[in-house]
Amino acid sequence: MRLATFSALALVLLPTGCATPGAAGDYGAILGDIMGTPGGQNALTQAEIDAGLREALTVGTNLVASQLGKTNGYFGDPRIRIPLPKTYRDIQTNLARVGASGPLDDLELRMNRAAEAAVPEARTLILGAVKSITINDALQILNGGDTAATDYLRSRTETQLRQAFTPYVKQTLAQSGAFTQLEQVAGQYGFGGVTGSLQNDLTQHAVGLGLDGIFLYVAEEEKKIRENPVARTSEILRRVFGNRA
Repeated sequence: MRLATFSALALVLLPTGCATPGAAGDYGAILGDIMGTPGGQNALTQAEIDAGLREALTVGTNLVASQLGKTNGYFGDPRIRIPLPKTYRDIQTNLARVGASGPLDDLELRMNRAAEAAVPEARTLILGAVKSITINDALQILNGGDTAATDYLRSRTETQLRQAFTPYVKQTLAQSGAFTQLEQVAGQYGFGGVTGSLQNDLTQHAVGLGLDGIFLYVAEEEKKIRENPVARTSEILRRVFGNRA
């Protein structure tokens, strides 16, 4: 009854001069715009919004992985370069004043190299999360802030991503020689602790800041897609993000 009333009202309000061939299709589009239904040219379905959000996160993740997963992806970027844990960093700073921070500088470099080497695995894990996550309110996320989709993904998957990412980072830390250097530094500067404990602490430090760097740039890619039509590199991105109010 309500739909019929709105439809009749819309037809009454249409200019009489519109009664030309093809006008029925025009009426359908206008009614769709009024009712917010797919009859309107720009109406988006829930499935389309969901697909657009996932595509934005996928595109962003792939771009970021290609950037960070190369030499100096982390180490050469002041915004996401992973510093040593604070205890080591304080000593590193003091020793740098007298030109004696070499061993700690080397540890920092090896830790960042390990993060760079682990990026392909991070990419795989994040893309898996993008595919499997349940998006409860796609429209709200679409109309949210510049990084709403990235924030949503991170808030619902970061704990699982950290757990899954940790073994890969630990492996790359070992392969980069960071653990060997850690033992030498710990012995040289009198850091207490069991070797395994020191390794675990360094691993968790690298995992946390490594994921921070990835999500930082995925969020920036999402913002580009929302703001810049050039960044919408697929039809679904153009349709979904081009129709935002």
